[in-house]
Amino acid sequence: MSKICQITGKRMMVGNNVSHSNRKTKRRFYPNLINKRFFLEKENRWVTLKVSAAGIRTINKLGLEEALKEAQGKGLINIY
Repeated sequence: MSKICQITGKRMMVGNNVSHSNRKTKRRFYPNLINKRFFLEKENRWVTLKVSAAGIRTINKLGLEEALKEAQGKGLINIY
């Protein structure tokens, strides 16, 4: 599975390592992803998502069902 948050859509970014002599080489910045299970009360089951720390805060703020609906509307997840 790719390194993309299923709630916020955060993904890997590309940048440069800059040495003391100011040489630049490519590097990657990965999001802070966690495989986490959430309980979906409406359907009485567990849902496993790959979410970033910001995605967990979004779920805490909006609620799981609303966050899943928004992510599905953005095309980040197909079926939860």
